[in-house]
Amino acid sequence: MEINVLKSSKEEMEIELESLTIAEILRVYLNKDSDVTFAAWKREHPTKKPVLLVKTKGKIAKKAIDDAVGEIVKDLEEIEGEFKKLK
Repeated sequence: MEINVLKSSKEEMEIELESLTIAEILRVYLNKDSDVTFAAWKREHPTKKPVLLVKTKGKIAKKAIDDAVGEIVKDLEEIEGEFKKLK
C-alpha cells in the first residue's frame, strides 16, 4: 500500500492513504491513545484519496501511528487465531 506523507513534524503528521477503510481503522485506534489529541481523516471528493491528520501531545506522531498499526496487527492475529479454531 502506498502512503504519502504530506506534512510531518514532531507532534503532527498528515498522510494520504490508498484506502478509506484503512484511514477509518487507524483513526479509531489512534483515538484510543491518550497521547493523541486529534485523529481524523478527510476526503475532498469521493474520487480522491483520504488524508489522515494526527496530532499528539508528549508523543511523536509517527510513533503514535506505529503503535496504532501494531495494535491493529495484534487484534487481527487474535481474530485469525479464533477463526482457525472454528475449523
